[in-house]
Amino acid sequence: MAQKIKLSTIAETLGISTATVSLALRDSPLVAGATRDKIKEQARALGYIYNRRAASLRTSRSGIIGVVVHDIMNPFYGEILKAIESELDRSRHTFILSNHYDSVEKQRTFIETLLQLGGDGVIMSPAIGTPQEDMQLAEDNGMPAILVARSLDGLDLPTYRGDDSYGISLATNHLIGLGHRSIAMIGGTDQTSTGRDRYQGYVNALRKAGIDVDPGLRIPGPRSMQGGFEAAVHFLSLPQKPTAAVCWNDLVAIGLMNGIARAGLVPGKDISVTGYDDLEEASISMPALTTVWNGQAEVGRLAARALLDRLAGSHEPDGLHLIKPEMRIRQSTSPYRPRP
Repeated sequence: MAQKIKLSTIAETLGISTATVSLALRDSPLVAGATRDKIKEQARALGYIYNRRAASLRTSRSGIIGVVVHDIMNPFYGEILKAIESELDRSRHTFILSNHYDSVEKQRTFIETLLQLGGDGVIMSPAIGTPQEDMQLAEDNGMPAILVARSLDGLDLPTYRGDDSYGISLATNHLIGLGHRSIAMIGGTDQTSTGRDRYQGYVNALRKAGIDVDPGLRIPGPRSMQGGFEAAVHFLSLPQKPTAAVCWNDLVAIGLMNGIARAGLVPGKDISVTGYDDLEEASISMPALTTVWNGQAEVGRLAARALLDRLAGSHEPDGLHLIKPEMRIRQSTSPYRPRP
């Protein structure tokens, strides 16, 4: 059986030491590339399976990283995860993924399970209402934590995300520059740092342009395409008759545009719409979506690198590390004209 094959068996067949075999299977630079390849080929031929648990007892490292996010079905998190995986692959780390769906209890269970498995570290976009004690649980048990996409107040952990306030101000200023004055903001929640920062960026841009902030033009809540589609009815019935909308993300924006089109209006012509994140779907939507690139791939890469550096004994300072967003102007926005 494959599980009965030992390192010593591989070593004997090749006439080398067990230590060399062990180093080669862990991709150690102490073993020449050609020798590593030869050892791995022989291990495969014999049916050897690397015993990660036994290795962790010897090295105090399991090679396992936990990653927990809100919802993998959101392409925003998919892009972050792809970058994390790519970075971890370079160091032969494996990650275990969990979706918390903003359930603190589900997130806590995942962290506890990861600790039981001897996880080396965790990268997470914390659930709404995450208590500091849950994060401290990981840190106090020698499992460093890195945050992505969302910050936690009062906890100075390394956090990587886009500059949400600045990014939404870019979208709002773009619409103001096109002559729009009645601009709605659709989606998001004040329960997350992301939601608070994006709304503040919208408010700051309006005030800087001398435009009164009308609370009636804010439609909080939607974060999905379906949510954006359903919000279109509310948006189109607002007495202020907004001519433009700044949306929480691309999914909400695309859903909103579909709802606008279903009502017989032309998004990008009758009503201007901006998104956020610059997902792949943004450039191929109809019309192509004006949006804000939020650097999610860079967020994932930097977060994974920061965790690996911590495990190696060196790391960047704790605290917030912001990626500067950029505007992507396409066909879903146009100069102001009164709504039909």
